[in-house]
Amino acid sequence: MNAPKHSAFADTAEEAIAAQDAAAAAADFADGMTSEQATEVAMQNTLLTPRFYTTDFDEMDSIDVTPVRSDWDKLIAQMKSDPNKGHFKKNDDWQVDWEGMDPALRKEFIDFLISSCTAEFSGCVLYKEMKRRGSNEDITTLFQLMARDEARHAGFINDTLREAGIRVNLGFLTQKKKYTYFRPKFIYYATYLSEKIGYARYITIFRHLEKHPEHRFHPIFQWFREWCNDEFSHGEAFALLLKTDPKLTSGVNKLWIKFFLTAVYSTMWVRDHQRPLFHDALGVDVTWYGQEVFRKTSEISKQVFPFTLDIDHPRWQANLNKMEAASRQIAAAKARGGIEGTVSRLAGMAKAATAFVSTLLIPSIPNEVPESPRMEPAY
Repeated sequence: MNAPKHSAFADTAEEAIAAQDAAAAAADFADGMTSEQATEVAMQNTLLTPRFYTTDFDEMDSIDVTPVRSDWDKLIAQMKSDPNKGHFKKNDDWQVDWEGMDPALRKEFIDFLISSCTAEFSGCVLYKEMKRRGSNEDITTLFQLMARDEARHAGFINDTLREAGIRVNLGFLTQKKKYTYFRPKFIYYATYLSEKIGYARYITIFRHLEKHPEHRFHPIFQWFREWCNDEFSHGEAFALLLKTDPKLTSGVNKLWIKFFLTAVYSTMWVRDHQRPLFHDALGVDVTWYGQEVFRKTSEISKQVFPFTLDIDHPRWQANLNKMEAASRQIAAAKARGGIEGTVSRLAGMAKAATAFVSTLLIPSIPNEVPESPRMEPAY
């Protein structure tokens, strides 16, 4: 395979990864760059770190998109047109002062980039495997297109990290990172939400920095609009997959939907509140940001989910803050070690579980799901 000069122009995930490998080899040869630290962070498997998933690919391959055929064909045609080809590449306006960046901010920003790169590549790995194993042309076509997009995103973030002297070894992650098995329906819920919340996160930051460009401390944020539009399209695909079978959003599965909504929102809240300098540099109040992302995601999810979470309930923010405090306690106890550390860690886990269950028990807000779930980015 002849890899393109840059992953931004790749037509497939395989081409994008090959282009990244070539760029990494050249950089490592030129300046002795190592990637151990960044890759170790990406390799972690905790409640707050992005995971790699595997599933029952035969079950996914058996999906019949006939009930949503009209919307499906339009979405696939839009994705095949590839409006973002060549976009995820630095241009002449790309100016970064890594040396002048506050060291504490630099640390949080790099952590954000490594986490984002791992999350994007996690999607690429899952989608690429579905394409490889499947024979259903509708499904394999979709997953090939989504894998292409996610590989470009991960490559672009790795380009950014490389300027700071590190990179995530994507090939090593593919081979060595632990994979978590999820049933297909859980993949649908979790991935639909991760794609839509990714859109809400990126567009909220992009629109904020449009109004306050003085807080754009790194040029990568200028790429967030097109980036989040890819996320939006991927979420649309999973919305259509959920609409192929009414059982996926009814009966006992409503409980699973509520679980995944609560888990995804809680994880985002805890993770973001542990990057205070990053959000301060953006000029964003992290609590406002969290609630704004939840509002956007909740409004979007009405396209397919029969209810939304009550994010204005008195217990909502209080419980999220308890989970964040418990997460800090667990991390500190783990670092301390010994019997005292173990006791403190278990106590923190109990606090987090109690707060999560309390959040899960907040009554949801019913929603009338439309016949067609298709949406266009509107924020």
